[in-house]
Amino acid sequence: MRNADLVARGLKTVWHPCTQMKDHEGAVPLVPIKRGEGVWLEDFEGNRFIDAVSSWWVNLFGHANPRINAAIQKQIGELEHVILAGFTHEPVVNLSERLIEVTPPGLNKVFYADNGSSAIEAALKMSFHYWKNQGKPAKKNFVNLSNSYHGETLGALALGDVSLYKDTYQPLLMEVLTAPSPDAYNKEPGETDEVYALRQFEAMEKLLAEKHDEICAVVVEPLIQCAGGMRMHHPIYHTKLRDACDRYGVHLIADEIAVGFGRTGTLFACEQSGITPDFMCLSKGLTAGYLPLSVVLTTDEVYNAFYDDYETLKAFLHSHSYTGNPIGCAVALATLDIFRDDNIIESNKRLSACMADSVAHLADHPNVGDIRQHGMTLAVEMVKDKASKTPFPWQERRGIRVYQHALTRQALLRPLGNVVYFMPPYVITEEQIRHLAQVATEGIEIAVRD
Repeated sequence: MRNADLVARGLKTVWHPCTQMKDHEGAVPLVPIKRGEGVWLEDFEGNRFIDAVSSWWVNLFGHANPRINAAIQKQIGELEHVILAGFTHEPVVNLSERLIEVTPPGLNKVFYADNGSSAIEAALKMSFHYWKNQGKPAKKNFVNLSNSYHGETLGALALGDVSLYKDTYQPLLMEVLTAPSPDAYNKEPGETDEVYALRQFEAMEKLLAEKHDEICAVVVEPLIQCAGGMRMHHPIYHTKLRDACDRYGVHLIADEIAVGFGRTGTLFACEQSGITPDFMCLSKGLTAGYLPLSVVLTTDEVYNAFYDDYETLKAFLHSHSYTGNPIGCAVALATLDIFRDDNIIESNKRLSACMADSVAHLADHPNVGDIRQHGMTLAVEMVKDKASKTPFPWQERRGIRVYQHALTRQALLRPLGNVVYFMPPYVITEEQIRHLAQVATEGIEIAVRD
């Protein structure tokens, strides 16, 4: 099959996500992929691309990973799926035990869903229902951070603050309370990330002090606001937030869907703040990019608020058809095995250092407003004016130029607006990282031309 053949068929039938489909009939043609191996994706005509964005931040250990493939094949031969209401199976029990071992202490119960947005929805409902069961039905509001993103279903979308995704659907969404983000991009000259985060926290403290009686939970993306342009902040913010939530009787929901499983330099971002949230939502890297699966981990205290006789109607009556799918659980177990056996977090420190070094030359570029990094996530923000950090108008779509150039140089880079970022699989080599940096540099030069 030729690339053009599959593209033509697909344009007649497939509505692609997060896309203006008209683009694919013109300047931004679809890229059909036949196979993947390691960091590489290959089309039907033999062209290859380094998957620098881990296929939307999910792939950890490369495409067609032999160890994960073997886990899937073994599980398919035993049990493909069974209802989790009233039944159980070995992979879901094993995975629950393993997740409790590796996540922050105190998260002793694991609830299963299908994807990241579904995990957020479950956590929101759990928090509200907890307070209702505790005799506090007035607690029904949630707090988010400016520039946050938590998914596309209505509850998750309401908790976001990226207007591109949210504004159209505002009439359908619940109202939330918004505190200013600790995003270090906005700090004053000479101000450290930590000092700025502490200064920004003052508004959150004030909000909780005034409205805690009506607030269920604060929902945050620890360390990186990914869909908000890979904006990053200091972990001290979440240390302070945990303390404040305890003092004011408010839950803390950590959305580690994108930042968990090694993306920030530690297995989970919350580790860098030394905290345990009341709810931790995980997906994406949970199955290393293979299958949809998500979890909400929570505490015994939360679990016990739902534990009662049936007639009290305190049970959490929330479910998904594929909850706790055995094949997905087997893949997640294989993923955790690779982290354990191959010392991935330590290995990633070397790759992270290489990423930083590979783009260091861009720090003085007149159209680079910021280079930021947490572990295996690095972002370069293009600006119209460096001194004032004046952005390019979004209508100019400068990032698309980087994307188009990268495809000619064996790389999949998919900028977020004017932000070029690397979030590659952990099997990438230093040589491949330096190639990506060269391609990104070339693409930025092309993109910023008038």
